[in-house]
Amino acid sequence: MPEPLKPEDVNSKTDPSVSKQWDDTTPKKQQIEEFYKIVDSMKVGLLTTIRDGIGPVSRSMVVAKRVGPDFLFLANAHSNKFGDLKNDKQAQITFQNSSSQDWVSITGVATTTSNSDPRIKELYSKGTAAWFGDLGDGVHNATADDPRMSLIEVQPKYIAYWKTTVGTLGFVKEVAQASFTGQVATTGVQRQLLEEDIQGMRKEVGGS
Repeated sequence: MPEPLKPEDVNSKTDPSVSKQWDDTTPKKQQIEEFYKIVDSMKVGLLTTIRDGIGPVSRSMVVAKRVGPDFLFLANAHSNKFGDLKNDKQAQITFQNSSSQDWVSITGVATTTSNSDPRIKELYSKGTAAWFGDLGDGVHNATADDPRMSLIEVQPKYIAYWKTTVGTLGFVKEVAQASFTGQVATTGVQRQLLEEDIQGMRKEVGGS
């Protein structure tokens, strides 16, 4: 049910439309497990880089692999995002499920590697070739050995996500009732994983 607003609740720290959405009661282990479950169900997200003189620039990217909290992408070394990351290592990844309303926002630092990275052969699939094309010169052939085939790894420093806790009918009911009564709709929980949480997640999979 939507929660009633009380005058004493309304300030910058306790406004229920903000503060009560943050889930501080669920055990951190469960929060991490549910983050993995949500993000693994959404294979395509927006990778945002910072472009000099412009600001944030986003593009749709397929996740090649998730290793603990870190995300790997195969990408063309000639694309503009490599120039962005050369100047500014900050990156963000966002995912949203329009059916469930679950979303994930990941802020971190990106590193790039050349075609010599052995992980590229592990992550490469025939489907990847469609985004590169065979240029017919025997070198730029859209295989794992194509020198354009490079890797972007995003290591998060902060993760926020929303987990919907009601179904479609429950969502409609909550929003309608809140709109009618002036109360705050309760359709899910918002959680955050801080840098110390993420470091622990990385250590669990043998990272540094």
